[in-house]
Amino acid sequence: MNLDLPAGLLREGLVLVGVVGGPIFLVMLGVGLLMGILQAATQINDTAVGFLPRAAAAAACLWLAGGWMMERLSGYLAQSILRMSGR
Repeated sequence: MNLDLPAGLLREGLVLVGVVGGPIFLVMLGVGLLMGILQAATQINDTAVGFLPRAAAAAACLWLAGGWMMERLSGYLAQSILRMSGR
C-alpha cells in the first residue's frame, strides 16, 4: 500500500458523501425555506409545523433515491477494499 492511497480514498469518500447527501440536503433546504415563508406569512410559529414537513420530505427523498445512494456507497466500499488489498 503506497502513501497516496489513504489520501485518495479520503478525498473520494468526501466527494461521495457530498454527492449522496446533496439531494437530501437540497430537498430539506427547499422545504425549510417554503415552510419558513409560510410561517412568516401566517404568523404560526410552532416547531412541529417547521419540522414535520422537512422530516417527511427527507423520508420521501430517501425512499425515492435510497437505492441509488446505497448502490454508490456499496460500490465505493467494494472499490476501496479492492484497492487496499492491492488488486
